[in-house]
Amino acid sequence: MLPSLLETKQTEAMLAILEQWDQLSGSYTDNTHNYFLLLLFKSAMDTAAFCLCSCKQYKSPLSMCSLSIALADLVMVFFVATVWFLRAEGSSVSLCFFLAHASATFTALPLPMMSLGLLDYCLEDTYVNHHRTFCKLLRNVLLTLLVWALAIIYSFHTVSAKPMKLYEEKGMTALMCEVGESSLITYFILGLFCALLFIILPFWSRIPQWVMEADRLSNARTEHKSKKSDLMFTSTPSLETKSSEENHLEVTNGQRPPLWLSLTLGFGEIWMAYLATCVACMVCGLGVPAYVSVNVLWLECTNSLLVGLVFWVKSKTRGPYSHLPENVCSWNVYWHLSKGVQQKQLPVAVFNPPKAKRNNDFYV
Repeated sequence: MLPSLLETKQTEAMLAILEQWDQLSGSYTDNTHNYFLLLLFKSAMDTAAFCLCSCKQYKSPLSMCSLSIALADLVMVFFVATVWFLRAEGSSVSLCFFLAHASATFTALPLPMMSLGLLDYCLEDTYVNHHRTFCKLLRNVLLTLLVWALAIIYSFHTVSAKPMKLYEEKGMTALMCEVGESSLITYFILGLFCALLFIILPFWSRIPQWVMEADRLSNARTEHKSKKSDLMFTSTPSLETKSSEENHLEVTNGQRPPLWLSLTLGFGEIWMAYLATCVACMVCGLGVPAYVSVNVLWLECTNSLLVGLVFWVKSKTRGPYSHLPENVCSWNVYWHLSKGVQQKQLPVAVFNPPKAKRNNDFYV
């Protein structure tokens, strides 16, 4: 009873066309190569997204989950390529079995992965999460394998991977396979897109100025990081530097966004295009099976959302300093966009500032 309830809530059924026959003309079409190209495109997209977005040290479970999805894509591409080759040799290999179980497995992944990531980020300052890098790596590997094992078991208890033949009036016969579409991903993306839209629209006229200021802060942070030094030191600014600082103060001391809006702007700047593309596909009625919609881009978008929420909650006590893993969104920059930068106390380069001196100054 419970598996069927989960399946009803998290999946929507769709039919995948595996083969087609035209009885009038005698033509036959095998769509295996189309699924191979689709999975090959997804694998390339996920590999690129993983290389660009994911933290390479795998200190967080979501980073390891991203790696696991990229590896699963390669396995799916290899399996469908094998099916395509064996069918050409005359062997009967069930593509329906693979597609049905793959969609059910990927449907069961999002909620456990999101829960693991949120729990890890909430515990990042506790004693439970203070382990060596190797211990964290081993823990994340075991948790990821456990999630995949449970998802695969769930697929074998809920899926009936039997192809169906459908007959049309015009003499067409099609071999169909029922696959699942993740409604959880659909509602998540649609809800997140609408929330971003409703939050940003009232401040639309001010957003260009805020984005320009955030870019200036990011460039200043990058410039100071490039000046490497082994010692903490400060310099006495010249008159020219002081005048430029005063100009910056005129800009930064203007009307600033509140912290929640500033962090939302930082998230939307990175992920709004991805969310808009997904919503456009939904509006056009393009059904996407779960083994395609659950991808590294979605997981990294979710990762940014979770990190941003935890950063916002903990910034009330810790300011812009946090042990959260690196992310594509510049949370520190948008924190300073909201709170401001005290240019008079800005050091040229500071490495690992002590906790006693970690105030609202913009250390880089």
